[in-house]
Order: sequence, then C-alpha cells, then structure tokens
Amino acid sequence: MKQMGFNFDEKKAPEPIKELVEDAEFEEQFEEETNEEPHVYSVSELNKCIRTTLEGQFALLWIQGEISNFKAHTSGHFYFSLKDKKSQINAVMFRGFNQRLKFKPQDGQEVLIRARVTVYEPRGNYQIFCEVMEPVGAGALQMAYEQLKKKLQAEGLFEESRKKPLPELPKHIALVTSPTGAAVRDMLNVLSRRFKGANITVVPVLVQGEKAAPSIVEGIRKANLLPGVDVLIVGRGGGSIEDLWAFNEEIVARAIASSQKPVISAVGHEVDFTIADFVADLRAPTPSAAAELVIQNAEDLLQRIQLHKKRLWTALQSKLNLKKQKLENLGKRLIDPRRRLQDLIIRCDELSQRLEYSIKRYVEYLSTQISMVRHRLGDPNERIKKIKQQLEYIQNKMNSQMRYYLEKRKSELSKNMVLLDSLSPLKVVERGYSIVTIDKKIVKNINQLQVEDKVRLKFAIGEAEARIEKLIENK
Repeated sequence: MKQMGFNFDEKKAPEPIKELVEDAEFEEQFEEETNEEPHVYSVSELNKCIRTTLEGQFALLWIQGEISNFKAHTSGHFYFSLKDKKSQINAVMFRGFNQRLKFKPQDGQEVLIRARVTVYEPRGNYQIFCEVMEPVGAGALQMAYEQLKKKLQAEGLFEESRKKPLPELPKHIALVTSPTGAAVRDMLNVLSRRFKGANITVVPVLVQGEKAAPSIVEGIRKANLLPGVDVLIVGRGGGSIEDLWAFNEEIVARAIASSQKPVISAVGHEVDFTIADFVADLRAPTPSAAAELVIQNAEDLLQRIQLHKKRLWTALQSKLNLKKQKLENLGKRLIDPRRRLQDLIIRCDELSQRLEYSIKRYVEYLSTQISMVRHRLGDPNERIKKIKQQLEYIQNKMNSQMRYYLEKRKSELSKNMVLLDSLSPLKVVERGYSIVTIDKKIVKNINQLQVEDKVRLKFAIGEAEARIEKLIENK
C-alpha cells in the first residue's frame, strides 16, 4: 500500500498505525458497499431485535448476587435488583415461581438464581426473569425456618404466659396424625397400657407433602369440635427436614396457637425441633413420650390413691384422738350448772343492795347541794325589791342629769344666736346701708361693674333694681 508518495510496509508498522490503516480500508470498503439506501429501524423493531438476540444467546443461566430494592407487589410478583460490587441488573420473579419459595427474600441477601435474560420492549429495559432462587450459605428451608421462628417469637406466640395447662387426668384425647404411620401405633399402645379407661380419637391427616399443612390445620379444627375432648397430640414420626416441613408452616403454627384445647407437639425424634414445638402448650421429644406425658400410668395412679387414703385415715384417727382427749379435759373442768345458777342469784342480790345504797347516797348528796345553793341565793323577792330600788335611783339620777344638760345647751344656743344676729349683714342694712348684687354675687369692688350693668339693691325693707350710668373711682 502506498501512502503520500512513500512505501509503507504494514507488517512492520506499530499496532496503532495498523489500526488506523485498517479503519481507513474499512471506510473505503464501506463507501463502496453502501451505495444503496440504509435500512431504518423503528424503536419497537430495534427492541424486538435486541430481545431476540439476548434470549437466543442466553437461554437459561445461573446468576449470583445481592438483592436490593426488593418489593413484593400486590399482584404477588417480586420486583428487585440483583447487584455485585460493580454493577446491577433489574429482576422480576412472577407469582407462579415465587410461590414455591420456602423463604422470603430480603434486601442485602446473597442469592443464587436461575433466570432468563430478556428485554421489556415497551421501555427498552434490560432485565432477567427469575425461575428458581436459593440463598447462598444456609439452605432455603433453614432460612425459612429461622425467619418464621423470629416472626412468631416477636408476636409473642412462644410466651409461656399464653400456654394452656394440661388436664391432670384427661378423659378424651385426640391424636392429629397419620392413621397409617408407626407413630400412631406407638401412641395407642402407650395410652392403652397406661390407662385403658381413656377415650382415644384419631383424627387422620397428611403429615408429609405440599398438602400436609392444610390437612393438619383442618385436623386441629376438627379435633377442637369433638365433644368432650380434653387435649390434642399433634405430630408424626422422624424424618428429614423436608419430611417434617409441614410442622414448620405458618398456618400450622397459628392453628396450634389458636386451638381452644391444650396441644402437645410430638414431631420426629428428640433432636428434631419444629415451629410447632415452640407454639404448642407442651413439647414432647417423641410421639411415645407425648403419650406418656399426656396421661398418668393407671398403676401409679392407684398407688398414689392408696397412699393418700392411708395418709388420710392416719390423719383422721389422730384428729379424732386429739378431739376426744380435749373433750375429756373439758368435762373435768365443767361445773354443776345448778350450783353455778345459785352463785349468780347471790351475786345478783348483792349487786341490787349496792345499787339501792348508792342511789340513796346520791339523793342525799343532791339535797345537800340544793340547800347550799338556796342559802347562797337568799329570798328572791327581797332581791327583786332591792334591784327595783336601785333602778329607780338610777332613773332619777339620769333624768336630773339630762335636764341639766338640756338647760346648759339652751343657754349656749341663746348666746350663739345673739352673737350670730349681731354679725348678720341685715343688721348693717337696718342702720341705713344696702347690699349691691349682680348675678346674685355681692359687689365689693367697682372693677366688678360696667356701664349699663343692671344691679340689685337690697334694703332693710324691700329691694330695688338700678342701672349703672357712670363709674367713679376714688382718688
């Protein structure tokens, strides 16, 4: 190839130069091959092509990542993102697939999923459809077990305060279990051996498989409706965690918790623990142990009855002997009632005499007191006469003093009237003077008057009006 007038060896050229040369050759070739009109894609066609390409390239694959932005839609579908340290991808798990999960996904949970890569054409979103999901680390069943246990414990279903006590001697026992398993035969053998008089009813249910949990719930409901039933035993024989899983279902746990009759959980072997064990009123390690716990051994019960009978008879004999001895002691201390009555009659006479004497002495004392009071008071008529004399004397003295006081006041009044009369302006007028007023005010100074003012003149006898014609000031 020749470039700009000099020879160029492509084999000896550096890598960047080779890329430039290849790009230039591609552009020349593209210009030669694209003489025709290019195909124009619509957005829908492009998204459909991308979806077909992705689904054809990645049919079904396993992906591991961390769940984030998890949302359980009201439709039952799960929407979330699956991410690692560098990137993330949108994911959806439809209701038909997520109903098979034994645990509930949560944000931050590391999971392994089997999914298909696809594109949501209306929006052009690249996402995956999940079909299977397993937690990384702990198994799905174990995780579901722990989640449900934590949830029910938070609600208080494991509290001892809400658990019902078992009857001491139940007459009717309901066994909610499989009618064909070894567990029911073991329980029936133990119950018949320990107490043959008990009424046993087997409520047949499924204890394994997908339909086991609803069957157990229905069995508990029917057992509660049995007439006269005292206690329920719910359980089955041992097995793997998958075999026992029906007793880890939430609906079974809530059915046990809401049972009106006490429930004994008897699931699996001694090392097996299920959610039903925590919710039940009593947990038995095995079905046979449940049969032993629910009812006492008839022979042990008879022995206890005989022992209590013997203790009761001994206590009764001891009590009777004690009462008999006490009665004998009281009989020795008892006095003849006739003698007792005579003593009481004599005592009554003595008290009567003492009462008469006391009354007599009290009357004499009162008479003496009355005499002394009369002596101190004297004759009341004389006392009244003396008081009347004193009253007359006081009245006479008061009248005399009142007359003297009135005469004195009259004399003072006459003097003051004479003095007042001498100071009266009318006396001055009688001597030839008159009183000049204007607007009912006495004129004392010429400055109070003006020419043409009307004034009133008061004389010793009568009054007159005058008009000011001229004002003359004294020099």
